[in-house]
Amino acid sequence: MRSEEVLYALALRHCPLIGDIIFRKLVAEVGSAKEVWELSKSGLHDIFGIGKKIASEIGNPVHLQFAENEMAFCEKHNITINLRHLGELPSLLNECEDAPAILYQKGKYNTALKPISIVGTRNMTSYGKHFINEFLEAVKTQQVQTVSGLALGVDAETHFSSIENKIPTVAVLAHGFHTLYPSKHRKLSEKILEENGVLFTEFNTSQKPDRENFIQRNRNIAGLSPATIVVETAFGGGSISTATFANNYNREVFALPGKITDKYSQGCNQLIYQNKAAVISTVPSLIDQLGFHAETEKTGELFPNSEMKILLPDHQQLILNQLHKSTPFSLDEISAHLNIPTYKILPDLLHLEMMGYIRALSGRQYLAL
Repeated sequence: MRSEEVLYALALRHCPLIGDIIFRKLVAEVGSAKEVWELSKSGLHDIFGIGKKIASEIGNPVHLQFAENEMAFCEKHNITINLRHLGELPSLLNECEDAPAILYQKGKYNTALKPISIVGTRNMTSYGKHFINEFLEAVKTQQVQTVSGLALGVDAETHFSSIENKIPTVAVLAHGFHTLYPSKHRKLSEKILEENGVLFTEFNTSQKPDRENFIQRNRNIAGLSPATIVVETAFGGGSISTATFANNYNREVFALPGKITDKYSQGCNQLIYQNKAAVISTVPSLIDQLGFHAETEKTGELFPNSEMKILLPDHQQLILNQLHKSTPFSLDEISAHLNIPTYKILPDLLHLEMMGYIRALSGRQYLAL
């Protein structure tokens, strides 16, 4: 029964050191989350890459009790639990090798609409606001839905403007459905659902909006759409990580250029300069590039290697030392080797990639450069 598979999937994913990649590997090897859970320790040890620490937690009744409580919470609050290995994720997100094993959903996701991710700084200026409003006004007659992160600034404006233009909008959260961050957007989240939108999160009810979760969330924002638009961002802003994920997924990225003296245009200008984003010159040309009036042309090679090297902090050097130039290692493998949770490693891996020390492959695998 599906409810049984959901129960054991929640318990399995709740085990320490079992991230999305190892979860997928276990289920692929054994057949189902339930069968993994019931497999003997000796049987688990026979699966390549599954060590004693991982195997020792599988079958622990504490995780099963958590799963039962999670299912009860979701049933009470009309939350759907989507399992990737049962083919229940949105199709574009499912194409990503590192897509979440479990995706919680509130509201209905319209698969007939074309999603477009729009991200940017929390410190949005009138320039960014004007662009968002003009763009969404122009595409409101198209079969489109927007995707963003419910944060302050560009995210919130994307959701608000979408609702005003009768465009369904998707909010991807960085925490479980037991809370809402920022709390001031609770009414906005309710309005999104009222207007045929949806809320998604990969996080369960034990997970708060910790800093590391926002990068995890950003990969889902990028994965849900064929195109990501970066409106305004400073150097090193969170939207840079979303653009990086979109590039790794071979998706289109567009950036709104601005004055070189404007702090929240500098990140966009850098993406364009590095050929990591196509420049937005006018709203009509952007609409054309998105494929509403013509086929979108692909940009050239993304992520040219940087030759500039700087001294790394000790914790990042430790991660880099684990990687090889010829043999890729997955996020879960790095986590297991260092005995550090994946959510703490991911921001450092992204920083190492942006600095040109490593290269990310599909499935959240990494090579040293």
